[in-house]
Amino acid sequence: MAACVDKWNPAYSCHRISRSIYRFLPDCTVAAPAGAPVSGNGGCCNGGDEVWEELYGEAQADAQDEPLLGMFYSELVLSHPTLEAALAAHLSAKLCIPGALPQDALRDILAGALAAHPEASQHTRADLLAARDRDPACAKMVHCFLYYKGFLALQAHRAAHALWSEGRRPPALLLQSRASEVFGVDIHPGARIGGGILLDHATGVVIGETAVIGDDVSILHGVTLGGTGKACGDRHPKVGDGVLIGAGASVLGNVRIGAGAKIGAGAVVLRDVACGTTAVGNPAKPIGKKAAPSLRPEEQPGVTMEQRWSDYVI
Repeated sequence: MAACVDKWNPAYSCHRISRSIYRFLPDCTVAAPAGAPVSGNGGCCNGGDEVWEELYGEAQADAQDEPLLGMFYSELVLSHPTLEAALAAHLSAKLCIPGALPQDALRDILAGALAAHPEASQHTRADLLAARDRDPACAKMVHCFLYYKGFLALQAHRAAHALWSEGRRPPALLLQSRASEVFGVDIHPGARIGGGILLDHATGVVIGETAVIGDDVSILHGVTLGGTGKACGDRHPKVGDGVLIGAGASVLGNVRIGAGAKIGAGAVVLRDVACGTTAVGNPAKPIGKKAAPSLRPEEQPGVTMEQRWSDYVI
């Protein structure tokens, strides 16, 4: 049986990169084997940044293959020294409001928020790797960076959450609103989201203020992690590591989805789902006949994207 980690107490933070299968040191180089010392300068930089180097090389190759796109790739990727700079420029171009919210001002807000929270930059790299590794339609990370609205909405949220955690609620809510309008993805800036997240297709995803999502989770389009009634306080779902949530599913209330669980498409979840369990239907119920085996992180449903139901029950 897979061991459940108690991620639901207030002391738990989703920003625990060491739990993700995508691990980065503070300087954004790939992590050493488990147990090796972690060192770095506390922020992400260009030197040794393997994800940025690969993405940059992909952009160069695309620009060479399609000369008509050379200026486009140069403006959004090749003219920038770091992934953070490119991301801030890209998001600000998408989210600015001509005449009301200048692109330069928004870029400064985004860049400042990301710079002040290095864990957000680590998570961004894990998100890019997750898209490349899990989505068969994603041939290159640069395509995810440029075109995938689920990825872009999630990065806008990471900046908004950084601002929210600093008590800067007006700009955080502004980013939430603009991301919802532009990308069709509504994530409250208070939600805590780990690394290695894939929002696949992403249209119509809604994530509430007190939701917590662990590492290596995959969420398809039309998913709601919402509350019930008018209750205040901690009222949204808590999703463990390696969870897969199918298209159109709704998880409502302060319920816990255990690590490695699988929520079927269209399910309505109103109660806790145990680790390693598949839950389907309305209201959702666990299915299966055998005890769930212990899975390595890379074998979790959120990583494998295996949506067929498992014959396991806790």
